[in-house]
Amino acid sequence: MVLLALMIAMMLAMLDNMIVGTAMPTIVGELGGLEHLSWVVTGYTLATAAATPIWGKLGDMYGRKATFLTSIVIFLIGSALSGMAQNMGQLIGFRAVQGLGAGGLMVGVMAIIGDLIPPRERGKYQGMMAGVMALAMIGGPLVGGTITDNWGWRWSFYINLPLGAVALALVSAVLHLPKKRSKAGIDYLGVVLLTVGITSIVLVTTWGGTEYAWTSARIMELIGIGVASLIGFVFWQTKAAEPVVPLHIFRSRNFTLMSLIGFITGFVMFGATLFLPLYQQSVQGASATNSGLLLLPMLGAMLVTSMIAGRVTTNSGRYKVFPIVGGVLMIVGLYLLSLMDTGTTRLTSGLYMAVLGAGMGCLMQITMLVAQNSVEMKDMGVASSSTTLFRTLGSSFGVAIMGALFNHRVQDVMAERAGALGKGITEKSAQLDAASLAKLPAAAREAYQHAVSAGTHSAFLLGAVIAVVVLIASLFVKEVPLKGGPQKPSSDSADAAPAPVIEAV
Repeated sequence: MVLLALMIAMMLAMLDNMIVGTAMPTIVGELGGLEHLSWVVTGYTLATAAATPIWGKLGDMYGRKATFLTSIVIFLIGSALSGMAQNMGQLIGFRAVQGLGAGGLMVGVMAIIGDLIPPRERGKYQGMMAGVMALAMIGGPLVGGTITDNWGWRWSFYINLPLGAVALALVSAVLHLPKKRSKAGIDYLGVVLLTVGITSIVLVTTWGGTEYAWTSARIMELIGIGVASLIGFVFWQTKAAEPVVPLHIFRSRNFTLMSLIGFITGFVMFGATLFLPLYQQSVQGASATNSGLLLLPMLGAMLVTSMIAGRVTTNSGRYKVFPIVGGVLMIVGLYLLSLMDTGTTRLTSGLYMAVLGAGMGCLMQITMLVAQNSVEMKDMGVASSSTTLFRTLGSSFGVAIMGALFNHRVQDVMAERAGALGKGITEKSAQLDAASLAKLPAAAREAYQHAVSAGTHSAFLLGAVIAVVVLIASLFVKEVPLKGGPQKPSSDSADAAPAPVIEAV
């Protein structure tokens, strides 16, 4: 029953952006404010990223159950207010409230599972978490479109309320964890410095190359503020009585490597989920309505390999092979996807996606498992939140960098193939919706299809190069025995945390 409640909460956090993305054209049509459209997503993302490490620390200090319930309540309040928004400014503000709660949902789920289930047994539940993720990514656009068409866009937010109420009731009734009360105060200066640093990074990746040129004064200012804040944050964490992110957790080689692997996995995964539907709609003529189904080969392979990795890890206690195999498959999958052109069939692209999905399935849950196994129980929350944060930041960088490369390549090829007309078509945005594409002359439409193929080639080739880092990092992972199983002596004190064996609650 506890796991059911946790999976519902995880679904809420993952499903929301997918549903809202589908409803955005209708929302803009009713509320106006097209120029602020991106902030509906950016406000949510910023709040989620900034709140993630704070929720993890609060859980370590004051108990997981109380902080998790609080995050659900804040998320539901933000959902209700977003559904009642009367203009775009209100919607952006309420989405930020929703994001604050969402930051605690994913961290709360991972940390509570870390408390309840020892690492040696945790692999059994990886398939469940991967299944929720796949369901959210496939079902999100479909559910969003159905709700918007039949009930109106406000129900894209209201739908969270009954699901959240079920999760809230189940967690309150059946989750029993020890209560905590830390005597140390909250590290407010650390919270401020980290929030400013994360906000600056996310804004740089969101605005760079779109709202502002990468070399503009505004982007340079944000980079300067972000770097200064993060340097100040790292320095302050060595002085604070109860640091937000205790730096000693990075002494563990495995934890540091898993943070790096999580960053790259986020970079690749969200870049792939952005460009694959775009390629299949623009080049292969697939329907935008079922865009979630286009990712089924990748997500299905990810689900299967994640379940296999979990079972093998539980039965054998060995896990180092999965990051290595995942790194290899990710590199191969991304390289194969970079070979797609205007003549690639859906079957071929589906097989390429399956290779990439299999690679990500070997990495998605193993990174969290190894990271949690590398720290003491008292740091379970900050370990979970730090790993989640690195994946979130990786996705921001992936979308920004791969997106910039894609847009630049599309505009260049359009200018080459369609001259001034092609340059004019993609001057404001290199991504055209189905309606705009249908209105183009046949020659311009063909040029655009070649341009999208060239853009996806460049983006996925970059992803393949970046994914090499995952393979290299995986080779240095130390296979420390998982807690909750037969223990072997280990000389690596930083990786073999001195916490006692955890018994399943």
